[in-house]
Amino acid sequence: MLTAAEKKQYSRHLILDQIGEEGQKKLKKAKVLVIGAGGLGCPVLQYLTAAGVGTIGIIDNDVVDQSNLQRQILYTVADIGKSKAVTAANRLQKLNPFVSFTVYEEMLTVANAISLFEQYDIIVDGSDNFATRYLSNDASVLTKKPLIYGAIFKFEGQVSVFNYGDSASYRCLYPTPPKPEESPNCSEIGVLGVLPGIIGSLQANETIKLICGIGEVLADKLLIYDTLRMQQMVLKYQKTMAAEVTVLQDDYVLFCGTKVLADEMELEAIQEELSAYNLLDVRELWEREEHHIGGQHIPLGTLMHRIEEVDTSKATMVVYCKSGMRSARAIEILKEAYPSISFINVKGGLG
Repeated sequence: MLTAAEKKQYSRHLILDQIGEEGQKKLKKAKVLVIGAGGLGCPVLQYLTAAGVGTIGIIDNDVVDQSNLQRQILYTVADIGKSKAVTAANRLQKLNPFVSFTVYEEMLTVANAISLFEQYDIIVDGSDNFATRYLSNDASVLTKKPLIYGAIFKFEGQVSVFNYGDSASYRCLYPTPPKPEESPNCSEIGVLGVLPGIIGSLQANETIKLICGIGEVLADKLLIYDTLRMQQMVLKYQKTMAAEVTVLQDDYVLFCGTKVLADEMELEAIQEELSAYNLLDVRELWEREEHHIGGQHIPLGTLMHRIEEVDTSKATMVVYCKSGMRSARAIEILKEAYPSISFINVKGGLG
């Protein structure tokens, strides 16, 4: 039942023929897990909370950074350094006291994904990396939970609904992950601040439609939204038996090619003895022109073709980029060409 206060809170839903009191009761009964309280997670959480989804889980082990404030609209300068999941839940509770929040200050992992997903009706993926997307997909398939997918890249976003009934999964659309150098995250290439707001709102919309049983769900369809041209298109795709999931993989980071397979050192420690290493910067030229710590410069995209140019005059080479992802991929390439050289990845990159 809805209380008098809830009826007032949701009055604009109640007068919609497609939702009404029955639809609002479905929202109140629903349990939704949101993966990530960042760019996509913030609008998803805001609109699901405002809509009256009864139980919302938030899983995120990150803290608020000042660079987040350009797009992660649940936070303020006063929240810098605080847990995103906790801060989001506290603020959202003020928006709607009728919603119950469960906070998980941890990463989604192979160890916890199945047990977490089993507690919820719908999973919304607001993550920003391929390892979590593949893990979320596989866990949702195994637990038979619909997965609301969203992704952003510079000025463009994508939305789809996976595992809805007998619909296709993420692996049907993307059977294999792209190479790390082909898929940098927003900390490396930037993102338009309003884009996650648009895509996250569309994810929330799909979630509400699914809960209330209204409209046409984006199952077996991928919506692509271009903010620069203000255009969108919907592509159809099909379920494939090759994408069938029977168990979780042991290591999704390794599967996506982003696992660091070399020694890591903090930048400060490396700078104390720079003369002991050959340095290789695998960022783009414009990044190097802004700041660098010296050494040779060969962008990752050209490394395979310029492998013979690499300076191997010293026994140890330090490879660096902005976040540590491109340098990890570069080290994989370099190890094959120069097995006798020891490689060090700058932990976290230059930041």
